[in-house]
Order: sequence, then C-alpha cells, then structure tokens
Amino acid sequence: MGFFLLNLSLTDLGYICTTVPKAMDTSLHNTTTISYMGCAAQLFFFAFFISAEYFLLTIMCYDRYVAICKPLHYGTLLGSRACTHMAAAAWATGFLNSLLHTANTFSLPLCQGNALGQFFCEIPHILKLSCSHSGYLRELGLIVVSAYLVFCCSIFIVFSYVQIFRAVLRIPSQQGRHKAFSTCLPHLAVVSLFLSTGMFAYLKPPSSSSPSLDLALSVLYSVVPPALNPFIYSLRNQELKDALRKMMTGCFSGAINCLVSGT
Repeated sequence: MGFFLLNLSLTDLGYICTTVPKAMDTSLHNTTTISYMGCAAQLFFFAFFISAEYFLLTIMCYDRYVAICKPLHYGTLLGSRACTHMAAAAWATGFLNSLLHTANTFSLPLCQGNALGQFFCEIPHILKLSCSHSGYLRELGLIVVSAYLVFCCSIFIVFSYVQIFRAVLRIPSQQGRHKAFSTCLPHLAVVSLFLSTGMFAYLKPPSSSSPSLDLALSVLYSVVPPALNPFIYSLRNQELKDALRKMMTGCFSGAINCLVSGT
C-alpha cells in the first residue's frame, strides 16, 4: 500500500500542478491567455495524471482485497515485481489514453473563436469551438471508450468492496474488524470523492450549464480531490489525529472563552 500511495501522491501532485500554477499566474498578472502549445500540454498532462490516478485507485482496491480476503496469498499475488508491473501498467494506460485524446482534440479545426471560458484547457470546452463534425464524433468515440474503462474499474471496485466487507464482518474480534475497516475507508473515501466530483461535473444536464457553474465544478473535480487525498490518508496516522484533535479542542475552547468574555 505504501508503494501505491507513493504513486498516487505523484499523480495528485502532477495534476494539481498542471492547472493551479497557470491559474494563479493569470490571476496575479490579470491575463487570460495561454499559447496553443501550452494549452495542448496542459490538456495532455491533466488527462494523463487523472487517468493514471483512477487506474491506481483500482489497483489499490485489488491490493486491499488480496490483503483482507486472501492474506496467505498476498506475498505471491502482490510481490514487489507484481506491484511494479501494475503501477507501470496504470501509468502507461494513462499515457496512451491522454495521447489519443490530445492528438485528436488538437487536430480539429477551430472556427468559433478561441475563448474557452474556463481556467484551464479542457476537452469539452475545446470541442465547443470546433466545426469538424467527423472529428467531434471521433473524439466522442474516444470519450465513450474511456467512460467504458472507468465503468469497468468502478464495477471492479464495487465488487471488491462487497467481498471485503463480507470478509471483515466474519472477523470474530472487534479490534480486527476495526483495523480492517481503517485500512479500507480512506481508499473508499478517496474513490468516492474522485468519482462524485467528476461525474457531477460531466454528467450535469446541459440546461443547467452556465459559465460560473462550469468554473465552480471544474475547480471541484480538478483541485479538491488531489488537495484532500493526502489529508484523508494521513488520518490513519495516530499522531496526526491527536494533533488535529488538540487543534480543534483549542479552537473550540478559544471560541467559548471569547463568547464568555463577550457576555
């Protein structure tokens, strides 16, 4: 799990650094421009990191499944070589997926201006500027293939967690059940956050679309998940939980003292 968490942290760092620094630069310098090649690079790396992240989350689910449901086979099924190969497959699949989307999207002729109305280069907003019907259908086909892969990964995750929870509930000791749940819940929370924000952004009804809503949803799924992932996984650290508890207790006590002194 530590090896996969390292890879997950790299994808989080990668795809938040793909969008946020440029957005901060445009805000500080009061400019809204990006070069054509810069836009292509931003779209490629964003799609690359976000694809690799979901494949890694699926692999991490398999890691939890083997550790809890087949602990005696863990060393055989998930040795160092197997983990390296699975992580490499996740990165390679993300790279191929991103390369296909970027190459197809930027091969389309743009005939409806060059204003995206977004704080980073995103496929749906670029497609709105295109006037190529065949290219649009080709990209739509790639999106369907990507959605099918995501759906298959999601089904695998759901099936794995059904088996995991069934195995955990059969553990006789309460301490054992608590330990097993504590290793799964952070991963489940990260997967839920990742999927819910992305689905909410891309599957909303077109009638409810507006520039301000699109911007808010883009921030929600492109910035919030990678920012919260380290925090969610760090909650398994007892020292961090104790420090967080002390901080919250101190803030609560300070608020009570302020209210008492004010009255």
